[in-house]
Amino acid sequence: MSLRIALLNAAHDGSDNRRNFRRELDADLVEFDVTERELPEDFAFDACVVTGSRASVYWEEPWIADLEAWVRDAVERDVAFLGVCFGHQLLASALGGTVEPMAEYEIGYRTVEHDGDSPLLAGVDEEFTVFTTHSDRVAEVPPGAERFAENDYGVHGFRKGDVFAVQFHPEYDPRTAREVTKSKDDQLSADRIDDVLAGVTEENYRAACEAKRLFENFTDYVSSEVASAASDLEAPSTDAPTVDEAPGGEGAAADD
Repeated sequence: MSLRIALLNAAHDGSDNRRNFRRELDADLVEFDVTERELPEDFAFDACVVTGSRASVYWEEPWIADLEAWVRDAVERDVAFLGVCFGHQLLASALGGTVEPMAEYEIGYRTVEHDGDSPLLAGVDEEFTVFTTHSDRVAEVPPGAERFAENDYGVHGFRKGDVFAVQFHPEYDPRTAREVTKSKDDQLSADRIDDVLAGVTEENYRAACEAKRLFENFTDYVSSEVASAASDLEAPSTDAPTVDEAPGGEGAAADD
């Protein structure tokens, strides 16, 4: 049975997110434009994905507050999550972590390292290539969360229970990488943009495709959790009284 996943699309023009995540996630995706304050009416999903955005999680915008509140409620109901970039930061903030602006913008194909312990990056080399684009970072992961990926710019992955989050963009294709880079002309110099665009090569993209493994790992993880929950519901109760405990059983005290 296909997983039912809520795609919480935080891009103000969500077409790239829609194309990229629908390509990478083998699931029945139900999309919500959260920038327009569209949120699920219930929590009847196997998992949720929070996408990237040009917004910062600390902006005082109603849609961000709505999204963060809904995410907290969903996590309390044991819904699994995957957050990417803005989604990574939104999940960190919702669960009690800290997000802050960076001194330097990280953008382009970069190297990230992971500790080898997270199921999200199983099968991915401990040093791997990804496309990054962000000017905020998770300064402190949520209480009880485990950091599993990072580079010299900071945290690139954390987990808390069934919540997984990554700062980099495993879903990007070269078209998206180019378009996003060109859109940063109000934040980056022309030379910096040209340098990043020069790095959007077939070779770098092929290297970054290794990290796409995390989408399969996430859906495998969620499928396993769903199957486990179903098995628990179907298992016979172990609370029935034993022969020794049952009234009138062989272990019952005889009447005087």
